[in-house]
Formats: sequence, C-alpha cells, structure tokens
Amino acid sequence: MTDHVRLPSEGMASIVAIDGERVSLLSTRPSAPGCPLAGNMMEDGALLRVKVHRCRKQGERFLIEGRLIDATRQLRERLGALVAANDAQSNRAG
Repeated sequence: MTDHVRLPSEGMASIVAIDGERVSLLSTRPSAPGCPLAGNMMEDGALLRVKVHRCRKQGERFLIEGRLIDATRQLRERLGALVAANDAQSNRAG
C-alpha cells in the first residue's frame, strides 16, 4: 500500500476509502476522535483536513475514519482515484 499523505510528527497515511465527505485512512499515527487531523498530499502538497470520528488499531497501523473538512470537488475526485488505484493494485497482487 502506498502512502498518500504526510502527517505532522513524521506520520504517513494511505487513503483506503472515500464516500462523499466520509474518508478512511490507514495511518502510522493514532488520532483521537473529535480532533481535526491535517496533512499534506505527497504528490503536490495540497492540504487534506479530516474531522476524526473513529480511530482503531489495525495491524501495524491505525484505521482513522472521519469527515473531510473544506475539501474541494477536485480533491475528492483525486482521493477517489487514489482509492481506485489501490484497489486495482491489490486485485493484481492477490
């Protein structure tokens, strides 16, 4: 799985699901529910902001589920494309 987002304190995250404004990330760092989480897209540095609803340990990472904050349509489309690419890569590998 490829990391897409650079988080504060040397954290990294992969976008694993998106449905409208809802997003799920697999992160190297936990984030408390209710907290805002901000990071920059690896590709171009675009700001990604998420209001965290849930955070659970999943293997070596943390599954963070939340709602996008102030995301443009263009950013949501990019996130959807990243999820689709990850799904296609997983299907080829498995």
